[in-house]
Amino acid sequence: MHKLLKVGFAEHVALTPEDETAILQYLGQKKIKKKEFFAQEGLTAKHVAFVLSGCLRSYSVDENGFEHTLQFAPEGWWITDMHSFITQSKGTLYIEALFATEILVLSRENQLILFDKVPKLERYFRILTEKSLVSTRQRIIDNLSLPAKKRYANFCKTYPTLIDILPQKQIAAYIGVTPEFLSKMLNKK
Repeated sequence: MHKLLKVGFAEHVALTPEDETAILQYLGQKKIKKKEFFAQEGLTAKHVAFVLSGCLRSYSVDENGFEHTLQFAPEGWWITDMHSFITQSKGTLYIEALFATEILVLSRENQLILFDKVPKLERYFRILTEKSLVSTRQRIIDNLSLPAKKRYANFCKTYPTLIDILPQKQIAAYIGVTPEFLSKMLNKK
């Protein structure tokens, strides 16, 4: 099992070697080129991805063509269009590789099989889902009530490995400001 995935599992559940062997049978590995999509609006999200290297970004596009970034997934993070993945309905998000990215993929069908074969995985994904829900709610509250400087500080805390490698345009879309505003704000420091 890939070391990064093993470490991620170990943070929440203790897997046996037999559990790991069972899990590996259901995971696929894929490389995504920079700017290539893992998921697209209008298509059903068939897989959840675990990032081994590189970085993925999920975003929506509004009626004016503006991109609204919901999440970044650097190494060691899981990502998918959760609503589409769970309900197997049309997706509302784009998930794009910001750099050449290598991922492990798990289909919804195989995830459900693994929940029966390795019950600890159900607990693992429940914990991740709960953490994601709490984080998303807090981000909504922060976006409604915090000034841009504090939202930027929160971004830096959440994604410390991305601060120096992402274009300001991507960071601005995440914290809900224009790239020009972010640039001015950062130059005032």
